Amino acid sequence: MTDVHAAPDIAEQSGSFRIGGDLPVHRLGFGAMRVVGEGVWGPPRDRDEALSVLRRTVELGITFIDTADSYGPQISERLIREALYPYPDDLVVGTKAGLARTGPSQWHRLGRPAYLKQQAELSLRNLGVERIDLFQLHRIDPEVPLADQLGALVELREQGKINHIGLSEVTVDELSAARAITPIASVQNQYAPSFRRSEDVLEQCEKDGIAFLPWAPVARGEMAGADSPLSTIARERGLAPAQLALAWLLHRSPVMVPIPGTSRVSHLEENTAAASVRLSGAEVERISQFLGS
Repeated sequence: MTDVHAAPDIAEQSGSFRIGGDLPVHRLGFGAMRVVGEGVWGPPRDRDEALSVLRRTVELGITFIDTADSYGPQISERLIREALYPYPDDLVVGTKAGLARTGPSQWHRLGRPAYLKQQAELSLRNLGVERIDLFQLHRIDPEVPLADQLGALVELREQGKINHIGLSEVTVDELSAARAITPIASVQNQYAPSFRRSEDVLEQCEKDGIAFLPWAPVARGEMAGADSPLSTIARERGLAPAQLALAWLLHRSPVMVPIPGTSRVSHLEENTAAASVRLSGAEVERISQFLGS
């Protein structure tokens, strides 16, 4: 398997993308959902390991970290600040609001403008910043007009509290409707080699230069384990299955910014090693055909 122990800046090898046109990041990022407790609720089981994971991200050259107010809630953001503040000049931290929590694994859409503004203020405090690089609407609330939800984010941007606006789990039509209201810098939809229901959204993002942030990029671990459908192909290349999945994603589109998450340093290092993996056209096609669409 590709090893990163002697390559502290290996994430740089994934290439770069400018989110919103002015936030350069290395294309292999990190998702900070799993540094909190089970069910994305409460503190991490091993707090020291969680902090070590976050510190190791920047050592490996990762320059984009994705989190949300609802991870913990608020605990992920606070851990990021504790581990990394003052932040490296090249680090971009994106967060999200729009999902309220009532317990482990419980998520509720909440897009009232006052709530979104309140959560942005909490995120500013938790992260210890004056402006959030990328602030994403975690889900569109069907009970609140989209113009009102995005209008709250536009107000925050006009006040200098956020830089760019992103969306999560949207269709092409929803993306189009949002862009009629305000520029959209990123879309975060579930996407993995074995889960490509957002293919049309990805293609629209590629056409318009919008960052596509696939969450669950190794299919909630399905691609990473010993019984991964990619195990046979991965063994042929001397890779871990997760590395092969992430390499395929990086090859899939220049706007793709995968954000694999983990609570262990060893898994972080293994995932980040995917930045140096190069696949042939034949290998990409073989994986695509093997996993289907």
